[in-house]
Amino acid sequence: MMRLIGSPTSPYVRKVRVVLAEKKLDYQLVLENPWRDGSPVAESNPLGKVPCLVMDGHEAVFDSRVIVEYLDTLSPVKELLPPPGRRRAEVKTWEALADGLLDAAIEARLERTWAGRAESERCAAWVARQLGKVDAALAAMSAGLGAKSWCSADERLSLADVAVGCALGYLDFRLPEIDWRSRHPNLAQLMVKLMQRPSFADTAPRE
Repeated sequence: MMRLIGSPTSPYVRKVRVVLAEKKLDYQLVLENPWRDGSPVAESNPLGKVPCLVMDGHEAVFDSRVIVEYLDTLSPVKELLPPPGRRRAEVKTWEALADGLLDAAIEARLERTWAGRAESERCAAWVARQLGKVDAALAAMSAGLGAKSWCSADERLSLADVAVGCALGYLDFRLPEIDWRSRHPNLAQLMVKLMQRPSFADTAPRE
């Protein structure tokens, strides 16, 4: 059985877990904090990051974008990525936008809260720069979604929606002061719809 190494609070791990649930694939979740001293994550991923998917033969696949693309090939249930071509590029671009939002949000949060840095060493300008990227990504997501029911032009659940939902969920969890719902009501409607799916409801981050 495949093993997924990760933290329940990681939005990248959540993305993989949602895909596993939507594809109805069996796996074992191995909870591990990559920030913990002596964490064994590096034994499977030399970068020391999660998620990391370990296959039956102990081969490891890492980076959430690589993992979810691989998982989509393992089961015909709920195809989340279109065949190679323009439509696939569209969905992968949505994923890159959502992951870029997450990268910036996490950078901002770490700059504010990382225990390895003294208060005098924190940089408000850096935080503001990262939050500006978050705002720009939200605006692009809202414009791209428009009045559609789903993110991609196919008008059905795809990896684009999974990635966007995990990004919005992280903002709620770690940066609740960002009032993205009132500014982007179409994204709020999408999130309501996603949270009605067991794959999202069961993976909502909690401390």
